[in-house]
Amino acid sequence: MASLLSSVSSISAASNQTLNRHFRSQNRLFYARVSLSMNSQIPDKAPTSGGSSFNQLLGIKGAKQETNKWKIRLQLTKPVTWPPLVWGVVCGAAASGNFHWNIEDVTKSILCMIMSGPLLTGYTQTLNDWYDREIDAINEPYRPIPSGAISENEVITQIWVLLLGGLGLGGLLDVLAGHKEPIIFYLALGGSLLSYIYSAPPLKLKQNGWIGNFALGASYISLPWWAGQALFGTLTPDIIVLTILYSIAGLGIAIVNDFKSIEGDRALGLQSLPVAFGAETAKWICVGAIDITQLSVAGYLLASGKPLYALALLGLIVPQVVFQFQYFLKDPVKYDVKYQYGDGGGRTTSEGVGGQGLEIGEEGEEMGPVKELLKSIEVSEPGEVGDERVEMARVARRGQGWERGFGRRRRCGR
Repeated sequence: MASLLSSVSSISAASNQTLNRHFRSQNRLFYARVSLSMNSQIPDKAPTSGGSSFNQLLGIKGAKQETNKWKIRLQLTKPVTWPPLVWGVVCGAAASGNFHWNIEDVTKSILCMIMSGPLLTGYTQTLNDWYDREIDAINEPYRPIPSGAISENEVITQIWVLLLGGLGLGGLLDVLAGHKEPIIFYLALGGSLLSYIYSAPPLKLKQNGWIGNFALGASYISLPWWAGQALFGTLTPDIIVLTILYSIAGLGIAIVNDFKSIEGDRALGLQSLPVAFGAETAKWICVGAIDITQLSVAGYLLASGKPLYALALLGLIVPQVVFQFQYFLKDPVKYDVKYQYGDGGGRTTSEGVGGQGLEIGEEGEEMGPVKELLKSIEVSEPGEVGDERVEMARVARRGQGWERGFGRRRRCGR
């Protein structure tokens, strides 16, 4: 593992100069293109001096203009996007069936959350803002990069620090988990590569509304789940398939981000779904992807003999649909942030993922020695096991049920 991380660091250092030249070349091209694309007809969309400091720290629109570099750096990482990744780690740990409320497991889970949220999601958001600076110069010219509030070198440095920090922490988690293969490091590396090709040319997946949004949704739902489950258990093919299918809902959530950028996307030739189909059609694609996926998962839970989980998920879907009709479907541009991070699809999808993690964890969670003890008693003939061993098994069974129930409620907010 040490040699692997050393090799990555060496490669990163060797390529740093080349990539920096690429960034600077792109920066010169950016200012040349912006000077052609912006004109006096584009309204000044900068917020007034009464903008929200809280919105600035979260990295969402309506932010106050800020000069403090550390606050600007935090704004670029968009902390408002971290919770779904953190939640994904929690639910992956729950699904593993091997998480225990002790200092070691809690510490490992917190480190995994930091890797998934502040570091790698921060890297993704900063990188995306760098390659979106032409679009932001049209849609949101007051954002840190197009407004010049942070320099080119400072942005590039932040991208590298967050990337290498996330990869290094992924390698450390593999060491702590005792992995023979650095699976968490590989997940971090794969997610980082996906983030790059999503935002950067020549592939720039976000140019295609379907591919780009599904890639974004999958990375937000699948990758943190996989990391959490691999940290405490085994990542199996059926879990990979299930979480990728669930990412269809993530596609719908990702579309919400595209409504605020219609003007810039159209000017620069990006085929986001609101540009390709129009805002009216795209908003129905958005809510349809979310709702149909949620209903399908509720049906799966019901068919799996988990009616309470299914009813709980349906209970979350009903207010979501009401909220969609009351706000988002009326004006997706005005209510995009409120819908995505308030009471809308983002929160309900995360809670649905949590319910799925609980259901999987319930099926797979065992306690090792307790399981073997119970198994030996169940297959033994009457009289073969002494009264003392039977009593031990009863105590163990009661303790197992209490630990599972307590662990699940605490792990996923139940």
